[in-house]
Amino acid sequence: MIFQIKNMKSNSIYIIGEIGQNHNGSVDIAKLIIDAAARPIKEDLFGLELKPMNAVKLTKRDLGAELSDSQMVKPYTSAHSFGKTYGEHRAFLELNDEQHFECYKHAKSYGLDFVETLCAIGCLSLLKLFAPDYLKVASRDLTNLPLLNALAETRIPIILSTGMAGKKELDNALEVITKYHNHISILHCVSQYPTEPQNTNLNTIKYLQKNYPQYTIGYSDHTIGISTPVAAVAMGSQIIEKHITLDRRMKGTDQAGSLGPDGINRMVRDIRVLEMAFGKEELFIDPSVQLAKEKLERSIATNKTIKKEM
Repeated sequence: MIFQIKNMKSNSIYIIGEIGQNHNGSVDIAKLIIDAAARPIKEDLFGLELKPMNAVKLTKRDLGAELSDSQMVKPYTSAHSFGKTYGEHRAFLELNDEQHFECYKHAKSYGLDFVETLCAIGCLSLLKLFAPDYLKVASRDLTNLPLLNALAETRIPIILSTGMAGKKELDNALEVITKYHNHISILHCVSQYPTEPQNTNLNTIKYLQKNYPQYTIGYSDHTIGISTPVAAVAMGSQIIEKHITLDRRMKGTDQAGSLGPDGINRMVRDIRVLEMAFGKEELFIDPSVQLAKEKLERSIATNKTIKKEM
């Protein structure tokens, strides 16, 4: 099945709220997280209403292709377990194709884009129901060239995460995808959960901009808090991806490292304000400073009468 290429809608920063498995196997929770991602963002001091996130993302796995028999039956006793075995745990967290479609329609009701991470060729079955706006390749699958070939063949724009990649791995992935299309975005990423500050290396964003100028460059964040994604925007990232949830105290391994509703509001607010702050590369007197200029700028004055020369 071939789908029409979709381009990003505007020049503003494209913010993706990654739901991943934070829905804990519930479509209703997934919808509530989508609700949180779609909320208008308020900036109180200047009374601004800012654009919310652009997209939400879900992940689809094929457990039969992903886990060995021994992994499926291995006891799983973590506090975050949803089953007695790891296979039961993983199965509990999976939504089926129809449930993904339900989430897709809910996101679209808000005007949000919908991104899917498909972790196996068998997961492409959901494309019979709907076409995501973007397909996301998780860091661990960047070297899964058969999967990349299948994803690229759909012609749906692809977003790549480089959390486990060097230049060779990235170039090999690009070689496969570009046989079909060039609608590719590359996200700097570090696959450490959470990522420690000294391992974040935001300067990789500059490296990607210089060496892959034909692609959209962004950042997929696994740090705690919001300062790093905001800094990534200041460095020129055009896409930001961040895990989101309803409550960081919920059961689940990704919850604590995600943004709750307040964190979503603060991160998106700061990014949208930063967008407005960029301006243009020029030195000039902005009209907004005219009153201050007239009141405060130094000028020549005299306390004596000066006769005008004829």
